[in-house]
Amino acid sequence: MAQSKVWTRLPSWLIYPVGMIPAVYLFYAAFTNQLGADPLDALENELGEWALKFLVLGLLFTPLLKIGRVNLVKYRRAIGLVAFAYVFLHLAVYVALDRQFGWWEIWGDIVKRPYITIGMAAFILLLPLAITSNNASIKQLGTAAWRNLHKLAYPAVLFGALHYVLLKKTWEPEPLVYLAIILVLLGWRFLQFKRAVKNA
Repeated sequence: MAQSKVWTRLPSWLIYPVGMIPAVYLFYAAFTNQLGADPLDALENELGEWALKFLVLGLLFTPLLKIGRVNLVKYRRAIGLVAFAYVFLHLAVYVALDRQFGWWEIWGDIVKRPYITIGMAAFILLLPLAITSNNASIKQLGTAAWRNLHKLAYPAVLFGALHYVLLKKTWEPEPLVYLAIILVLLGWRFLQFKRAVKNA
């Protein structure tokens, strides 16, 4: 519990500037040609991977509390919003820089390319969560309805991992590791839910 108390002394607002440091660096590196032969592709992919990292981090908070007695729940909203910021930037780079607002071409990608279809589905699932991540929405929706709505994070993060796996088109280890970690975390949550229902 001592570690938990130390960490919870940090203000939650600090998550936002610290969490966006990688994004600032990536845009700087991309526009100064420090991301390799295809900086646009590297920028898009790196932003997507950071989004997945923060989404996974958000899933870890409950197991850390239940198993490790480390209470970091006060940071969950900030982590979720930072994750969405990376998802939005990942999508914005694709729409604005990669496809240059070619909406018919973008629509064609969504229809024809499964990894883009799944990625767009993840964004759509996360959008209402980002919009309602504030105290006013909790009050308006009610705590129970708000919590149910935010369970959309579970399929969203799974879709994000599948998007990453399919994007690579080969069985590369890194996206498979992300998928495995997410499946374990979601499986743990499912077992916790079954246990709660059984004991109710």
